[in-house]
Amino acid sequence: MRLLLDTHAFLWMTLDDSQLSQTGRELLSDTGNTLLLSAASYWEIAIKISLGKYSLTEPLDDFVKREVIANRLTILPISPEHAAVVAHLEFHHKDPFDRLLAAQAQVEGVAIVSKDEIFDRYGVNRLW
Repeated sequence: MRLLLDTHAFLWMTLDDSQLSQTGRELLSDTGNTLLLSAASYWEIAIKISLGKYSLTEPLDDFVKREVIANRLTILPISPEHAAVVAHLEFHHKDPFDRLLAAQAQVEGVAIVSKDEIFDRYGVNRLW
């Protein structure tokens, strides 16, 4: 199964945070699943770092590169089709990163691993 990771799922997986649900842990550790990390997620982390809302113990690019390899993640680029879907999404959520993730999940036909129940309102398959 192809799974798109919400930003918090990516961080909680890589940092072995107890906030990641048991279902999330099982899905993300199953080597039969293809794990997708949106470019929007590391962009979101970068913005939170620049605003002082988040910090890492190493440069973001080093962290992302290492974790992509270590966790067999596939980077999902932002395509014009993804952006076009965002233009027509209802405003169930004002967070631009989550709206883009919802659009990517719709376009790619993948489930999203997220604690955030707002994704349910976008008609995507949310697993947690």
